[in-house]
Amino acid sequence: FSQGNFDPKRTTGAWAGEIGMVQMLPGDILDHGVDADGDGQVSLKTSAADALMSGARMLSHLGWKPGQPWLQEVIIPQDLDLTLTGTGRKKSVAQWRGLGVSARDGKLPDPSLRASLLLPQGHKGPAFLAYPNFDVYFEWNQSFTYVLTAAYFANRLKGAEAFSAGQPESGLNGTQMKQLQQILQARGHNVGDIDGILGARTRIAVQKEQARLGLPADAWPTPALLQKL
Repeated sequence: FSQGNFDPKRTTGAWAGEIGMVQMLPGDILDHGVDADGDGQVSLKTSAADALMSGARMLSHLGWKPGQPWLQEVIIPQDLDLTLTGTGRKKSVAQWRGLGVSARDGKLPDPSLRASLLLPQGHKGPAFLAYPNFDVYFEWNQSFTYVLTAAYFANRLKGAEAFSAGQPESGLNGTQMKQLQQILQARGHNVGDIDGILGARTRIAVQKEQARLGLPADAWPTPALLQKL
């Protein structure tokens, strides 16, 4: 069937458009698609206007707050308790500031905003505060890497400088990651599928084992951690 200006025969579902790079399922296109270029069709594949406006409408539906930040690069103190980091742990901006977290550029936003402190490559790599709008991305896509990348590119489009890479410790290759997941699973952690992907559940398990072993609990698995386990 067709609905308004959406024609299933001419539309590709779950499509990351070549122009707008917006990934939406067919149902989301039906509910939130916008014919922004006025050609009578919603086409994420061929119309940048349709892709961008449909994506914006989708984000609004999921709870995006205009004027609020989503991701901000920060500097963390060397003595920070790393068990406080991760997407599942939130504090107010005022509390993070009190713990010594500061903005790399500019200043931190509204002190009452809640945020998670993310260390995607461990405590020696880049650090970010993720605000409520960042969580909206997760409502759209559950991949940590996908969401972090999208949020970072949005920062760059807005004019932010490239992040400071730091000197992160080497991570694991796919085979090593699978071995780690098998060990973690054997220790009673729920890591989901043994797929060699550093997902949210694997990060949580890694952080718990790091804390148990007295290592920096930054949820970044390294060959040294694998060896200890």
